[in-house]
Amino acid sequence: MFASHTLLAADYYGPAIGALCFVIGMSLVPEPGRRTFNAILVAGTCGAYLNGGFGLWELIYPILATPVVYAGLKSYRFIGIAWMMHAGWDLAHHLWGNPIWPFMASSSWGCMIFDSLVAIWFQAGSPALIRRRSQF
Repeated sequence: MFASHTLLAADYYGPAIGALCFVIGMSLVPEPGRRTFNAILVAGTCGAYLNGGFGLWELIYPILATPVVYAGLKSYRFIGIAWMMHAGWDLAHHLWGNPIWPFMASSSWGCMIFDSLVAIWFQAGSPALIRRRSQF
């Protein structure tokens, strides 16, 4: 069964603005903490849908994503791949499963947009958009 929710403009630009805010905020986190923190953060997405409507099939994503996330501890490219994997899982849930937020039918769609945009930034090597001022 496909999602019957009509997507509004805010379902597109809201997650895009959120992704931009995320990237700006992460730009302030110094290396190597930025990479480590984001590998842990994307690892947390593995459990986001464990009750998402696909039954035992929900276990496939965490099994496939775990080695990618682990490789992300040393590589932004793998963090980007993990975010894209999660974006695909978001899309599947938007179309056929339960939304990530039960009270918001378009939440998995928004998560897919957010995750895809963040993944592009990680694939680019996570460049800082703004730099932290030196303490000296």
